[in-house]
Amino acid sequence: MNQKHNVTVPGLNLTFSTGSIAQLAGGAVNVNVGETNVFVTACVAQTMRPGQDFFPLTVDYRDKYAAAGRFPGGYFKREGRPSEREILISRLCDRPCRPLFPEGFLNEVQIIGQLMSADLINDSDIAMVNGASAALAISDIPWAGPIGCVRVALIEDQFVANPTIEQMFSSSLDLIYVGNEKDMLMIEGSADQISEEKFVEALAFGQQAIQPIIAAIKELVKLAGKPKATFKLVGATPEARAIIERVVPAERVSAAIFGFEKNVRSANVKLLKEEAKAALLAELGEGKFTDVDLNVVFEDLQYKAYRSTVLAKGTRSDHRDAKSLRPLQAQVGVLPRVHGSAMFQRGDTQNIAIVTLGPTKEAQEMDGLTGGATSKSFILHYNFPPFSVGEAGRFIGPGRREIGHGALAERSLVPILPPEDVFPYSIRVVSEIMASNGSTSMASICGGCLALMDAGVPIIAPVAGISCGLMTEMAADGSITKWTTITDILGEEDHFGDMDFKVAGTTKGITGFQLDLKINGLPFEIAKTAIFQARDARIEILKVMLASLPAPRTDLSKFAPRIQTIQIDPEKIGLLIGPGGKTIRRITETTGAQIDIAEDDSGKVFVYSNNAEAMARAIQEIDGLCGGGSGGGGGGAPIEIGKIYTGRVTGIKEFGCFVECLPGKEGLCHISELADFRVRRTEDVVKMGESITVKCIGIDERSGKVRLSRKAAMKDLEAQKAGGGEAAPADAPAAQ
Repeated sequence: MNQKHNVTVPGLNLTFSTGSIAQLAGGAVNVNVGETNVFVTACVAQTMRPGQDFFPLTVDYRDKYAAAGRFPGGYFKREGRPSEREILISRLCDRPCRPLFPEGFLNEVQIIGQLMSADLINDSDIAMVNGASAALAISDIPWAGPIGCVRVALIEDQFVANPTIEQMFSSSLDLIYVGNEKDMLMIEGSADQISEEKFVEALAFGQQAIQPIIAAIKELVKLAGKPKATFKLVGATPEARAIIERVVPAERVSAAIFGFEKNVRSANVKLLKEEAKAALLAELGEGKFTDVDLNVVFEDLQYKAYRSTVLAKGTRSDHRDAKSLRPLQAQVGVLPRVHGSAMFQRGDTQNIAIVTLGPTKEAQEMDGLTGGATSKSFILHYNFPPFSVGEAGRFIGPGRREIGHGALAERSLVPILPPEDVFPYSIRVVSEIMASNGSTSMASICGGCLALMDAGVPIIAPVAGISCGLMTEMAADGSITKWTTITDILGEEDHFGDMDFKVAGTTKGITGFQLDLKINGLPFEIAKTAIFQARDARIEILKVMLASLPAPRTDLSKFAPRIQTIQIDPEKIGLLIGPGGKTIRRITETTGAQIDIAEDDSGKVFVYSNNAEAMARAIQEIDGLCGGGSGGGGGGAPIEIGKIYTGRVTGIKEFGCFVECLPGKEGLCHISELADFRVRRTEDVVKMGESITVKCIGIDERSGKVRLSRKAAMKDLEAQKAGGGEAAPADAPAAQ
């Protein structure tokens, strides 16, 4: 048995242990934060697939219901496909780990994390990243770590490292910071319009907070680390590289790229690639080179071409300077019957966003496995079909990329949404990417914000997003000797550049952010430059957005559900719900309106409907049931002589039918009162469960039995219509 080793991080309630579990894995580490435990392993494949020219890194995190003492929901009582939360944590871990593997190292690496225990106080996402760092560091896998990860909160103007789930409810900042001993590697999160200056302070705080974690992992490596293995690095052969670079020199690659649209650039590079392949065949012969040789060299040639003129002259492939935006377009109301819609375009990147408003019961339920929120009333879904990049591909459900981009756009818009007590709707935004050439997630934020405004959502302030890139020149030791940050990156600038720093916010401050790197660290000077450069671009984008719609519409779409809030006696909530939800379900089904009751037991009732008559009927029914008074059966207001009711047929007899006018209160409509003609069978006029309009024409004083007439109600309504009045008396309670 191997010896167990433990290392504790002072001040962060964080412990690493290894040596007693999964001893056959390349690296295996238990991470404890309080009583939340995440077990992480790292393994590497010893061989590669023939012709492989990419690095297959797989990161999979899984929540285990047993960790919180719960059974999985559904018919099959075991965990199934990964949830959105699990995918987001997997991506959170993947992005900072990936750039630290050696260039040319293409053996498959798999990192698996499992939640083993959840104390409902400390979240598991930070533990997963630190666990992956420790597992890779002690393994024999070549990797330029370790790295450290903390969550930074801002509570009462004080920064807090690794706050509890409860503390995060009071924080105006949710920053996940990942870095090494010198630089940042990855950040993501959201904020309540935090200023750029305060945001830079938070980054500096995060860099200091991760140092004890990195030191602890290094100590664990001394105790239990394995010697790093040597793997064959994949690259082009010297012979193939020499031929390709002679036939297609750097200036030809630059000439094929600069000054053309995306499709033309791609076609030009493809022709050069075919020319180079023909030269390889002619000079080396069939079987003496592979597609890997061709792909690796062309990646290098384009890598140099995209950055050479930027660093030397400040000019990019589409002739923009480093800080210029591509042409912007914004338009609202682009779809006729939806609740809100907008189109936003930046260069080739185009997004259509659609807003749907619904009752609060449409909120997305969350498993709450590790504590925190159990539902969310704002959802943003991002779709990236293959036609958006001019390709024919599989058109299936959302992948990890779609889920990640949607989550970034969603958390960037949440801080500007109105409180639920002001705007008690569930809101869904769908971002449909129509064309993609760089930073579609930021376009989703811009389009999503405009669609919310078009839908009449009273947002606090408009939000826009933009991405900044980076082109660097490196010394032999990996240090940066020259650099330029670029605004509004193209897809190729993202691929061949060194950074994708997405920042969203208002004119006041930042609401969402995400940093991904392809280099081994980002110095603070560069990060600070990009943050303020993004602010300038964001303000320019907001001007174009607000030119299309200066403020949220004052009225909702006629197709959106209206809402009315009713205050009832909290003691009558149970009466409105009824046994097993029977009463409220009956009102909903018969009126067509949606009814939600506030969860705080305050007695607030929200009625939703896009039909004024349905809303009036539901409100009158609730008022009749819970508005006071006394009556038999269900309580609430009694049935009154002379009033018209819309009720539900609850029983059919030979002599007539029973109609429930108010919940728990019914009367008899005799067969002679069903119509103004002779009725042979009750079923010829009404059906069981049908909604009919009746008038109370009498109540027996001794027995309290109610006599109803459909014939009299129809006669009164026809007379009112003929006189130009309403279809029903204003004070007539309506029931199922």
